[in-house]
Amino acid sequence: MTGLKQVLRNKNYVRLFLATFASQMGGIIGVTAFMFYLLKRFTNQPYYATLAELMYSLPMLAVFLVVGVLADRMDRQKIAVNCDWISAFLSLCLLIFVWVDSIPLIFACLFIRSAASKFFFPAESAIIQGILNKDDYTIAAGLNQMMGSLFMLFGGTLGAVVYWHFGITGAILIDAVSFIVSALLIRSCKIPKEVRLPNGAHQFKQLKFKLVMHDFKQGFLYILRNRLLIWLVSGFFMFGILNGGFSVLPMFILKYKLAPGNYEQYMVWAGIIFGSGVLLGTLIASLISTKLKLHQMIAAGVLVAGIGICTLGFVNHLYVFLIINFAIALVLPFINIGIGGWLPCIVDPQMMGRVQGLINPLMMLSQSLTLGFIAVSFPSFISIEVLFLLVGVCTVIVGIYYTIVLPRYADYGTSSKALQESL
Repeated sequence: MTGLKQVLRNKNYVRLFLATFASQMGGIIGVTAFMFYLLKRFTNQPYYATLAELMYSLPMLAVFLVVGVLADRMDRQKIAVNCDWISAFLSLCLLIFVWVDSIPLIFACLFIRSAASKFFFPAESAIIQGILNKDDYTIAAGLNQMMGSLFMLFGGTLGAVVYWHFGITGAILIDAVSFIVSALLIRSCKIPKEVRLPNGAHQFKQLKFKLVMHDFKQGFLYILRNRLLIWLVSGFFMFGILNGGFSVLPMFILKYKLAPGNYEQYMVWAGIIFGSGVLLGTLIASLISTKLKLHQMIAAGVLVAGIGICTLGFVNHLYVFLIINFAIALVLPFINIGIGGWLPCIVDPQMMGRVQGLINPLMMLSQSLTLGFIAVSFPSFISIEVLFLLVGVCTVIVGIYYTIVLPRYADYGTSSKALQESL
């Protein structure tokens, strides 16, 4: 508890945490409501819902060259604030396009807004690395995991309730307000200059193509020279497949197989159960963290999740689906806390933006390819069962891979002891 109290006394971290809370709450409400809106309007065309998810991942491939460079060369605080302001403005534009019922403009707005938001995370994670001590990284990862589990627990329900009572209009307005609140909170932080500008002050006119490519190359070489980073980052490609598949497959299996008549209600229950599993998993991970190293937490979590996903597509009973879904959620905190606590310890603060700028597009590439594959193949060519099997097998491969290569780096950077002391 001492470590947790120390982190919560850090006013900058608390404000950043609350800013993330605000933006994620609005985002979950908006995404959930928008998925319901598309599935209701295009009942016989599920690819519209898949395309909407694709608009959240595909933009990273358009901006990945500059995302990490900006986070390391420009003012990180201003980047995060401006990302929120731009996202809020584009949310209001999205609302107008929904009113005029223009699907092309809706998807274009989703694409642009998502592209703007991709600059946020590298800047924010680099700031957090700078304002916390090394011993606090795993504590912060645990707090973020708990926040994520609460959103999984209540976010889907909240999004559904907002959609049912206020429609898509109310959901998008809440989305816009959440970005405004996040921007104000980050703007109020007093971040030291050496954290905001670790490589000195630069102007946009200095960021010419040659410099951008040089910095991108430096980030790439930095990862290549660190074997642990190579092993971790290479597995992120498969995580993108997991994220892409799991963003739409649970909704599809409920709508088209297990609960066609009332899938919306069961999506809410599935979200509550999944969130409960993640929350409980976070607590369990904290209790056994002194007996496990970070690499053991990561590998075991990935393996169990992969086996669960393989099984999930072949269940024919709704309650069995919910039970397996809960089991998968239970092990996810082991992965997220393990990676979230390890990465800041092995990455130089001056390179964090560029490292994140390479990790995120790698995940988004595989996530986009997965969503594109689902949009083209389901339900015309491939069944929902095969889709679950493909995603699950990819996840199991990563689990086996991590089990083999990570133990040799067991003592590199940090252990999971800090988490147990904080929760």
